[in-house]
This record gives sequence, structure tokens and C-alpha cells, in this order.
Amino acid sequence: MTSYWCSRALLPSGVAERVLVTIADGRFTAVEADADPGDAIRLDGLVLPGLANCHSHAFHRALRGRTQTERGTFWTWREQMYAVASMLTPESYYRLARAVYGEMVLAGITAVGEFHYLHHAPGGRRYDDPNAMGTALIAAARDAGIRIALLDTCYVAGGIDQPLNSIQQRFSDGDAAAWSSRVGLLTGADDVVIGTAAHSIRGVPHEQLGAVAAALPDAPLHIHLSEQVGENAACLDAYGRTPAQVLDETGFLSGRTSAVHATHLTDVDVGLLGNSATYSCFCPTTERDLADGIGPSSALRDAGSPLTLGSDSHAVIDLFEEMRAVELDERLASHERGHWSAAELLKAATVDGHRSLGFDDAGVIEVGARADLVAVRLDSVRTAGTGNTVETAVFAASAADVTDVVVGGQQVVAEGNHVTLDVAGELAASIEAVTE
Repeated sequence: MTSYWCSRALLPSGVAERVLVTIADGRFTAVEADADPGDAIRLDGLVLPGLANCHSHAFHRALRGRTQTERGTFWTWREQMYAVASMLTPESYYRLARAVYGEMVLAGITAVGEFHYLHHAPGGRRYDDPNAMGTALIAAARDAGIRIALLDTCYVAGGIDQPLNSIQQRFSDGDAAAWSSRVGLLTGADDVVIGTAAHSIRGVPHEQLGAVAAALPDAPLHIHLSEQVGENAACLDAYGRTPAQVLDETGFLSGRTSAVHATHLTDVDVGLLGNSATYSCFCPTTERDLADGIGPSSALRDAGSPLTLGSDSHAVIDLFEEMRAVELDERLASHERGHWSAAELLKAATVDGHRSLGFDDAGVIEVGARADLVAVRLDSVRTAGTGNTVETAVFAASAADVTDVVVGGQQVVAEGNHVTLDVAGELAASIEAVTE
């Protein structure tokens, strides 16, 4: 049994003072406000529930700073991404992902949704273990101290009615049936959720989407949706319907589904996502970096689609920046303020995010929940004098203000440092190995 005493903590009822939490077997067994610390471990600042990063491509972290040297589009960026994908092996991917997940934990992220489509060896050759790459990601997450939802992704086409290119052969099992058979070999655990995904309308033909949705009917189901105007145009040309309409008619939209990006939507699309309670996973720092556009976050919320957040390509790994970016980008698009409150954005980054990944018992500090804690400084140059409220966390703090992180009762970050990994050193070494 372990106890932590928090000078301030965000509970379901709001921010409380002098909160003592007791943890056994990775879960909160007692949560008491206005309590004496006794011999409990002290956490200063504002203590939040663990954050959920709902959309990650771990190997994209190797692109940070390297794709900013010239002009271009999403499609030219994609070619640089493919170059990195061509270099990875299960061993090098493990090392890179462990470092990336270490960076996430340092930022207060306690669960990650890894949208995993790099399945096979170059040319599509199968490893002896057909899930060697996915297994490497699970091992990397465990060694970094973060829970993972491995969202094994079906990717069988290079575009609508287009063949796979040479790099994309690594992503493909041939068809949805073969993909489903491989996914069936994966097993989850208390700290691992096995979920599924279709890469996009471009990556999975209309007639195979239903098979993807049916593969693991009780697991999280994710898909990239309407990230690019060109994607919508190609879909309309091929099927006479928007991507969201195609997903609706193939049974893809539901309360276990996450539509990632959901940027270029019609009013009908918004209604389809909302009426089905599909999550909308926004990744604002990547959507800015790739010039994707600004999605209709508040319209989706009002229609019934819960918001979640991801760092996607890891242009930065900072869920505080992702939170406030949803509100600030909406201000730019609408010329009005006040679309999202700090409390709503924190809910997206905590409890709703965890639910979308299949960790329904995480993201909240209450008895019975998974014992995740994230301490945020209130005296840094960013947070000092801001009022010490949830608004401080969302609109002033950054990942650099995270001092301590507890995941499932285990302290993974102490005084701003990962307790087992040299994250900066591992990032530098693992990225150099796959970019030379």
C-alpha cells in the first residue's frame, strides 16, 4: 500500500486542497480531502488524473525538425515519413518507441493509443512472428511505464482504386480477412488493450470496411477521417458519398469508434458522428504542422460526439498544448472566444480519452479507478500568478511543468526525470539510427 499527499488535486467534484490518496494493487483505495500528510509521499502543484494520448504514430517522432526545411504539402511530408518507415526493424522500432513513450510519460501521459500499421518487413515479407512489430511496441510501452492500446491497423490499398507502393507493402496483409487473422493472434493484458483500426477510406476499400469493424466487436475501433480535402474529393468521385457517409453505411460508426482528425466535414457528417456517439480525436499540433485545417470541434460536441486528443506525428508531445489548441483554433476559425471550458478540455484529455482506448476505469481520481497522478508546477515562469486552477493547467502550463507522474500506483517520473530511462539520450540515439 502506498499513499500520496497532494497539495491540490482535481477530483470529480473539482479542485480540492490537501488530498490524501491511498493506493493498493494499482488502484485508488481511498481519496480524502483536507487531510494531513502523515508519512505519505508529497506531490506539490496541481495534481491531475493521468492524460490519454489517443492517437500516436511512434515512428513519426523521428521526423521532428527534419520536415521543416522546405515548403510542401501533406503528400510531400508523407514521402519523408515513408523513408523512415523503410528503415525500421522490430529491434530499432522497440528502441525508438521506448524513447518516444518515455517522452510521453514525462509529459504526463499515462496511456497511449498507438495507431499501428508498420507490420511487416520490407517488401511485405513476414517476420517469423507475424506480430513482431506490434509486440515490440507493447514491450516498449511497458519498459517506458505507460499503458498502451495497440490499435492494429488494416491497410490494403495505396489509395482508392490504387495499388500499394513499395513502402506500403510493409503495411499490408493483402486484405481485411488476412489482417483479421493476424490480429487474432494478439493478446491483451491489464496494461494492454488490443484494438483495431482501418487506416482511412483511402487505405481500405469500401467493401472491406465492414470486415474491419467486425474483427474485434468489443474493442476500440479507430480510423483517419476526412483529414484532407483531396481525400473527400476522391471518395465522392468513387462512391458518390462523403467518407463519413461511407463509414455509416458500412457499420463503422459507434460509441467504440474514434474518427481521427474529422477536419473537413459537412453538416450531415457532423450529425452522423454525433448521432452514433463516435469519438472525434483532434490532433491540433499535427493538423497545424501538416496544414490540414481546423475541424468543427464544438459542432461535433454539440451533436453528441465526445472529444479526445492525440499528438499524432509528434511535432510536439504536449497534451496541454493540444487541449488549448482546440479552443484557440476554434477562435481563429470563428472570430469568437469561449467555445471550450478548461474543465471540458481536461475531460477530453483524461476520462473520455481513456474510455476511447478501452481503459474505462482510468482518467479520474476516485476510489476504484486506476491510480494515475500527474503533478503540474504552479510556480514556473509559465504558471506563476495564474490562479492555480484548472485554467492554469489548460491555458498556461506545458509538458515542461510536469514534475511527477504515477502510473498504476508506480512512480515513473520524479522531480521531472524518468526514473529508469535517459529519454533525451535514447531519443537522439534511436532517431540517428533510422535517419542516416
